[in-house]
Amino acid sequence: MSRALPKYNKRRVALIGGAAAVALTGAIVAGTALAGETPKSGSTNAKTLAGPGTISCPDVTGQLPAIPASAQAEVDRNLAQLQTQIDEANKRLVDTVGQGGPNFVQNAILGPLEDKRVAALNRIETSIGRAAAKPEGLEAFAPCTLSGAEAGAEAGAGEEAGAGAEAGAGAEAGAGEEAGAEAGGEEQGGGDTGEAGGAAGAISCPDVASQLPAIPASAQAEVDRNLTLLQTQVDEANKRLVDTVGQGGPNFVQNAILGPLEDKRVATVNRIATAIGRTAEKPQGLDSLAACTLTQ
Repeated sequence: MSRALPKYNKRRVALIGGAAAVALTGAIVAGTALAGETPKSGSTNAKTLAGPGTISCPDVTGQLPAIPASAQAEVDRNLAQLQTQIDEANKRLVDTVGQGGPNFVQNAILGPLEDKRVAALNRIETSIGRAAAKPEGLEAFAPCTLSGAEAGAEAGAGEEAGAGAEAGAGAEAGAGEEAGAEAGGEEQGGGDTGEAGGAAGAISCPDVASQLPAIPASAQAEVDRNLTLLQTQVDEANKRLVDTVGQGGPNFVQNAILGPLEDKRVATVNRIATAIGRTAEKPQGLDSLAACTLTQ
């Protein structure tokens, strides 16, 4: 018998070999994708899947003077709170990857974190100042930064692909209802932010001036300055409310506007209480006037 294959058998072998080569190529491509490698054309998506980075804040402990024994517990409690704030901010950084516009990380995470740190640092200053020379300028250690692979993309303007589409997606499920949700459901469906051309609502805060005791003459200027600052903070928050209509998810107003505003007000009313307390009885409980609400 001849050992040569008939022509039709040769063609059959060639076809089977070609099919096997195609299958092998497909397996290699699939294996490559599963291994986390992407073709060059998919390099943009690889960046999207990278980590969101890490929030880094200045060390405060090393900047403190000797702490009086009577203030140690309160200082330790606020130092622990500073770390908790960073942990929470880093968690939020991970949970909100891809949300909002190009300034989302600054406005919704880094900015509110700084305000919380200012309030905690002011409490540390005040607690030390009750029994020793009050340290000044700790607020300089409040700002934090974003570091890591995605720092540029998260904090930089214009690097989030389709930022406008993301903001629209946040409004997709009735962003108009977020104002109502933030105000405890009093807005009847949240028409403030949801309806095209509708008003964004207004932020209402408790009056602080009327709750103050007699103000010593030596503290009047500082108190007046901080009362003015309280109004400025409300004005800025109302402006941001208008500028960000339709952005973010259902908790955007609370997380990016009302929450940060409350933190700023806590720091400011604490400064007012401290100023009065230097020469008279320090007023207590002004923190209860810090929270604001969204009204129509």
